[in-house]
Amino acid sequence: MSVKPYKIKVSDEVLKDLKYRLSHTRWPGQIVNSGWERGTEAGYFQSLLSYWRENFDWRKQEDELNHLSQFHCNIEGSDIHFVHERGKGTNPMPIILTHGWPDSFLRYQKIIPLLTDPARFGGDPKDSFDVIVPSLPGFGFSTLPRNRSINNFQISELWAKLMTEELGYKKFAAVGGDVGSGVTRYLAFNHPELLIGIHLTDIGILRNLLSSKDTAKLTEEELQYKRSAQDWISNEGAYMSIQSTKPQTLAYGLSDSPVGLASWIIEKFHGWSDCNGDLQHSYNMDELLTNIMIYWVSNTIGSAAAIYYENTHSLPPMGYIEVPTGIALFPSDVLLPPKKWAEQNLNITHWVLMPRGGHFAAMEEPELLAKDIREFYRPFRNI
Repeated sequence: MSVKPYKIKVSDEVLKDLKYRLSHTRWPGQIVNSGWERGTEAGYFQSLLSYWRENFDWRKQEDELNHLSQFHCNIEGSDIHFVHERGKGTNPMPIILTHGWPDSFLRYQKIIPLLTDPARFGGDPKDSFDVIVPSLPGFGFSTLPRNRSINNFQISELWAKLMTEELGYKKFAAVGGDVGSGVTRYLAFNHPELLIGIHLTDIGILRNLLSSKDTAKLTEEELQYKRSAQDWISNEGAYMSIQSTKPQTLAYGLSDSPVGLASWIIEKFHGWSDCNGDLQHSYNMDELLTNIMIYWVSNTIGSAAAIYYENTHSLPPMGYIEVPTGIALFPSDVLLPPKKWAEQNLNITHWVLMPRGGHFAAMEEPELLAKDIREFYRPFRNI
């Protein structure tokens, strides 16, 4: 076993360097009266950067994160960082939660206690979980082998080894969103014998539906999805095109400039959240900046962005997933898939449209998501 306890400890030199860079920002111009439609809006962003420079306390956030039980273990050359919090109830179900981009393991910080100790929040202790939240390789405090990127399939193989060989679980549950959804689906497809079930908040862009030529056979829901997806890719998908083709070109600027890094990430939180145009409706500045800091202090924005390149160029095909699947769709997420097409690829036994929330559901609406996860897995506890 290579599992070792881990604590986050960023050097004073890194923090001093960050403060210097924030204090010497060269701001671009912005067309008068323009908002978020052209990208990160200057008024809000300058207020966020002012708070980052003058008031944000990384040491306080670092201490809060270090209250989580964190570990490192080396699997096939990747030094994997993960949280492992034990459930408080009787016979907790092991569950691995996989984040995406441009978030981090912080995505699930609020939901961990809701799953490990439901009785504390008025729930049933029989619904408790042992919660494992890894950082994706090349994200935050997880490293990559030999300075290379890896794809969703390869990560799913690391997760299978983490859960069984390193942590000793014979079967487990899995949750994922964004990149985490793809990793979770590969995990279920290639290792159904290990999975109790999977719970997803999205299933990615349905490219087979987008490429369908026979529109006469499509339902109105499917046609609407196709129109919405094409529009979204045209107007919102530039980041994906860059990271899928030339991630290294982007990495130089974002690795060198904390302001550039923050702008690249914040624009996605604004666009993909149920915030009614106001990020403060969904998040406070501390949690937004803590997520950005995880990328900055680890210098992993380049390796994180490169996962899009690997997923575009080296992913193996995936067939029908037999493992029972729960889907929780949040209305302000990027794209909401037609149920018919989802059922062609997944054994869907649970399908819920949430009343509110967006792409980063575990951060925006942790109670709603935790409740749905508990409900989906409840029937499997006595099997």
